Amino acid sequence: MTTLMIQGTTSDAGKSTVVAALCRLLARRGVPVAPFKPQNMALNSAVTIDGGEIGRSTALQALACGLEPHSDMNPVLLKPQSDCGAQIILRGQVHGNMDAIAYHDFKTEAAKSVMAAWQALSERYDVIIAEGAGSPAEINLRANDIANMGFAEAADCPVLLVGDIDRGGVFAQLVGTLELVSESEQARIKGFVINRFRGDQGLLDPGLRWLEERTGKPVVGVLHYLGGLILDAEDSVGLTGSHEAEALRVIVPRLPRISNHNDFDPLRLHPDIDLQFIAEGQTIPPADVIILPGSKSTCHDLDWLKKHGWPEVIQRHLRYGGKVFGICGGFQMLGISVDDPDGLEGEQGSVKGLGLLDLSTRMVAGKQLKTVSGELRLPGAGAAAFTGYEMHNGVSEGAALSAAIIDVDGRPDGAVSPDGQVMGTYMHGIFDHSEACDALLANWGLRKGARSVDYQHHRMAQLDRLADHIEQQLDIDWLYDLLGLPAQTESKTS
Repeated sequence: MTTLMIQGTTSDAGKSTVVAALCRLLARRGVPVAPFKPQNMALNSAVTIDGGEIGRSTALQALACGLEPHSDMNPVLLKPQSDCGAQIILRGQVHGNMDAIAYHDFKTEAAKSVMAAWQALSERYDVIIAEGAGSPAEINLRANDIANMGFAEAADCPVLLVGDIDRGGVFAQLVGTLELVSESEQARIKGFVINRFRGDQGLLDPGLRWLEERTGKPVVGVLHYLGGLILDAEDSVGLTGSHEAEALRVIVPRLPRISNHNDFDPLRLHPDIDLQFIAEGQTIPPADVIILPGSKSTCHDLDWLKKHGWPEVIQRHLRYGGKVFGICGGFQMLGISVDDPDGLEGEQGSVKGLGLLDLSTRMVAGKQLKTVSGELRLPGAGAAAFTGYEMHNGVSEGAALSAAIIDVDGRPDGAVSPDGQVMGTYMHGIFDHSEACDALLANWGLRKGARSVDYQHHRMAQLDRLADHIEQQLDIDWLYDLLGLPAQTESKTS
């Protein structure tokens, strides 16, 4: 078994993308490979085959390997609930809530979960491609580090350092990072990857030669900026969709604790949908549909909606015939009240809901984590199949639930108002499947236009695009030698 760790000079340097590309490249060549991220901080997560949850980007990397996501692939997941506190997920299961200081002291215990999960993966796969978090040069976080060099040292694995040239200052990023880590960690960095390059590489080559002479380490690849690449992100909310005049206008409040916003990626890709995330301070524009997204702290984000005038906007929107849809936490917000007596998602207390559906929600211990297959059943329409997942603490009750819009093996889920304008569900991933997505879009008023994307097919096509590119731009012979793999075999997919 060999482990290679990809670390970055900054957050969003491209670590996740490089790991996904390497995983896909090796899997296509028949190498038993798995992704690993010791510690992740993200509100976008995925349900695993063993009934846990991991970061969404790691789940995408598992798909690149041809694997079902497993909790061993991301043993520590931090889900922020405030500026200084987070829910701690260990090997897929909730351990508890901690503030930043308490978690810093807890990292020696968390390290045991990290190493146990890595060892378990190592027994099942020939190659592990591990991903760091943030930067290894964050001096204030080096004590008890489990996310970057702390793990690399414990696992005794080589490191590739990724820098983002699109931000500018890539040579300072790489040299500065190298200078700020210890001598043993410097020796562990075997080479550099420059990410998101645009332009004529001939203008970059003198800098590459200087970097190699200065550090004694090779630049093993220059990866180009790939326009139009849309893949599951950890936390950054991506670009909007179409701006055609005839497009269906969909707006989503960018909640402070928005979670699993990757639910909206299929809508961003749809050529006939103008999707906009509306942040604090932005004017809320007219729309055909308002979607309330998932939230890691439903009561907190419900208060935020009220503070920024969303209830009044939604009421006016409904008076003019608009539609409202809620997903998970957004579904809970549509009800009469949301109670969190034990402070599972933040402060203890109860918050009045938007009152658009006759249901109430209570947060209870024991998070629902499951992958589901079912049918979307909208009034006046046929059944539309989908697969998705549940990820929530709340239990909802009320008369509105008798008008369910989802059937999961005979179990109803979701609700629709008597006038059909307001509906919601606990199910994430419902837009990923073109049949269900098209049914919803037709209900919302999109009568003609392109068919929705099959998002699973889109993911695989984008992963293959990444693998094709890294195969062209990276020194693959050098990579195979570093991993101790036999001579290259041809890729199964070109």
